[in-house]
Amino acid sequence: MRESRLSEPPAVRRFLIAVAVLFLALFLLMPLAAVFTEALRKGVGAYLAALWEPDARAAIRLTLLTAAIAVPLNVVFGLVAAWAIGKFDFPGKHLLITLIDLPFSVSPVVSGLIYVLLFGLQGWFGPWLAAHHVKIIFAVPGIILATIFVTVPFVARELIPLMQAQGTEDEEAARVLGAGGWQMFWRVTLPNVKWGLLYGVMLCNARAMGEFGAVSVVSGHIRGQTTTLPLHIEILYNEYHAAAAFAVASLLACLALVTLAAKTLVEWKTSQSLREPAHEH
Repeated sequence: MRESRLSEPPAVRRFLIAVAVLFLALFLLMPLAAVFTEALRKGVGAYLAALWEPDARAAIRLTLLTAAIAVPLNVVFGLVAAWAIGKFDFPGKHLLITLIDLPFSVSPVVSGLIYVLLFGLQGWFGPWLAAHHVKIIFAVPGIILATIFVTVPFVARELIPLMQAQGTEDEEAARVLGAGGWQMFWRVTLPNVKWGLLYGVMLCNARAMGEFGAVSVVSGHIRGQTTTLPLHIEILYNEYHAAAAFAVASLLACLALVTLAAKTLVEWKTSQSLREPAHEH
C-alpha cells in the first residue's frame, strides 16, 4: 500500500522519460550528429586533409602539451588539497574550499584578463618580464597558466567529499600498525579514492583540451603558434571553412564521447568496489 502511494502512475513515468529522452535528442544527440555530418560532408579525403594540414597539427600539439602539463599539476594539487581538507582540521579550511571553487564562479574571459593584468606588457610584472626576455602573454606559458586556473577545481572537488566521507579510521589503523606517512598515502588513502581520482582526471583533461575563453584572451591567436583546437576551430569558421572547422571540432566531440564512456566505466567500477566489502562481510 505504501509503495503504491509513493510510486508514480505508469503514464506519468512514461511522460517524464519521454521528455528526458526528447531533451537529450534535441540538445545533445542532434548537435553531435550534425558535427560529424558536416565534418564528412566533403568526403573522407577532405576530412583527413583538414586534420593533417600544418596549422591543425600545431593546434593539436599545443592542446596536448597544455593538457599534459595542466592535468598532472592539478592532480597533485587536488590530492594534496583533498587530503588536507578531508583528513585534518586547520584554520582557514573553509576559505581554502572557497578558493578552490573560485574558477567555477569567475568567467573564463575574466580569468584570462587577470593574467593579462599580471603578465602583460602594461601589467604588474610585464616590465620585469620584458627586461629579462620572458614572454608569457601571447605565448605558450600564458595558455598553460590560464588552463591550469580554470581546471583547478575538477580533481580536488571530486576527492574532497570522498575523503571527508571516508574519515580517518583507516589511516589511524595504519598508523597504529606502524605505517609512515607515505605508506599510508600509497597503500591506504590512494587505493580508497582511485576511481574518484580517475573521474576527476578525465573531467580535468576534457576541460583543459576544450577551454576557449581564458585561452582566447591570453593566446593572441597567432596561427600555428598559440592556437589550441578550440581557437583553430574559431579561425576556420570565421574564414568560412566550415567543413574544416567541423572536422577539427569532431576531434573534441570524440573526446567528449570517450570521456562519457570512461565516466560510465568508472561509475560502474566504483559501484562494484563499494559492493565488494559488503559481499566479503
